[in-house]
Amino acid sequence: MSLSDNKKVQTRIHEINKALSSGTFIEARQMLNSIPPEEIAHLCESQPPATRNLLWQLIDENLQADVLNDLSEDIRSEFMNSLGTEQLIQISDGLETDDLVDILQQLPKTISSRLLNSMDEQDRHRVERVLDYPDDTAGGLMNTDTITVRPDISLDVVLRYLRRLKELPDTTDNLWVVNRNDTFIGVLPLGKLLTSDPTMTVREAMDTEFEPILASSSDTDVANRFERQDLVSAPVCNENGTLLGRITIDDVVDVIREEADHSLLSMAALDEDESTFAPILKTSRKRSVWLGVYLLTAFLASFVIDQFSATLSEIIALAVLMPIVASMGGTAGNQTLAIVIRGLALGQIGKANARHLVSRELRIAAINSLVWASIIGLITELWFRDLRIAYVIASAMAINFLVAGFAGSSLPLLMKRLNIDPALSGSVLLVATTDVVGYFVFLGLASLFFM
Repeated sequence: MSLSDNKKVQTRIHEINKALSSGTFIEARQMLNSIPPEEIAHLCESQPPATRNLLWQLIDENLQADVLNDLSEDIRSEFMNSLGTEQLIQISDGLETDDLVDILQQLPKTISSRLLNSMDEQDRHRVERVLDYPDDTAGGLMNTDTITVRPDISLDVVLRYLRRLKELPDTTDNLWVVNRNDTFIGVLPLGKLLTSDPTMTVREAMDTEFEPILASSSDTDVANRFERQDLVSAPVCNENGTLLGRITIDDVVDVIREEADHSLLSMAALDEDESTFAPILKTSRKRSVWLGVYLLTAFLASFVIDQFSATLSEIIALAVLMPIVASMGGTAGNQTLAIVIRGLALGQIGKANARHLVSRELRIAAINSLVWASIIGLITELWFRDLRIAYVIASAMAINFLVAGFAGSSLPLLMKRLNIDPALSGSVLLVATTDVVGYFVFLGLASLFFM
């Protein structure tokens, strides 16, 4: 969202809040329902729970489905829990398959079953086909609103068929070519259809080199392929090559945004589904779990420090300088960690280049360790006029930089292999490693030099 767009949204929030606070609900309703559903959803997410619930009551029923679809998972679930089954059935009517599946997956099984039974057989079959796949796969991401053609008909027949349709599905840039068994054969771009000789057959005009996306592919792999190939839409097939549906760029944008939110918030051990104005107790409970983990790592670092209490009591300068070693190592490690997690998310790191990556980061750490160990050693000598303290902190700094480089590059790879999310737990383990090693090496060397 651009700066000007954000300013407009904030102005609307202020105007609607002003109408609500003054009790002019009719005016607030008119303003609210005159803007697009995605902006209504943004307004709802920008409000505290009490105001948000009031806004939901003011949204026209014919807009509620689209607004639900644009809300974050946490707030969408909150609104759906306040609706009756009949309201949910009414709201779901007209939603696209992939959007409807997102909603069904958040409902209790009894309600979702009733919602499915209320559909006609064709729509129910489409939804159930998507529900067979996890929501973080291509199958769970796809929509079933495909337009298919046979390879043996002429382009003129295809054009006449399209003219009989009321409208084309959103983001249609290709038609999918299938045989009588619905096996995917190729792609017929709309541009090629409109500019080719109408007497040509689909077989002559279609692109047979286009590789469909497997329904079992992860949503991250799908997003990476859309980015690399600049796709607008892509067909989704099962392992037998049967066409199941299609994925469009708007769904992929959602995946990219969710991945970005996940990476950003997981680095702080937060839940990406949590709304900005989530209830205080709920938020506190979620955050407390990881605060407890951080506390354990802090106690571990404190235990290491306690083993050298005699050294610290003799030389006060060590206590002054000690945090520098740990914090510099943690900062260097987090730089490496961010690069590796990003590379894993983009699919740029695998078994073939993992060893080279670790070696590269160790060389970078070695260069930085020499530079910054020398600088900090020189500053320490000028500050305390003690060459031994300068040697100790410079040596500890160099060692901790190397440890940080190795840990920052290897921990995410190890966690990925163990099917643990590197973004969620990587920073915790890294900080624990650089703190413990930094304190141990610094105070251990000090004990050897001074005691």
